[in-house]
Amino acid sequence: MSMLTRELSGGRDMIRTFTHRVEVPMLGEVAIPPPDKLAYYAGVGLLTLLQVIEWPIALVVTAGHLLADQHLSGLAKGVGEAMETA
Repeated sequence: MSMLTRELSGGRDMIRTFTHRVEVPMLGEVAIPPPDKLAYYAGVGLLTLLQVIEWPIALVVTAGHLLADQHLSGLAKGVGEAMETA
């Protein structure tokens, strides 16, 4: 894996994003997403609960959102660092 690919992966940013943790009985310590992402997931869950969308579609949309967010945060960081060095 090239250095550029490693820098654009966004793994460290995702770890920093999910730094709020809550102690849940029987589950232990659980990471909580930021409020805007939590509202998005709650909205998708509500649409699924009301049967506006089916659960497989909700699962795919949520997974796509997570992957896109991870990729874009790493991409933005990489572009920002490239502009600083230029």
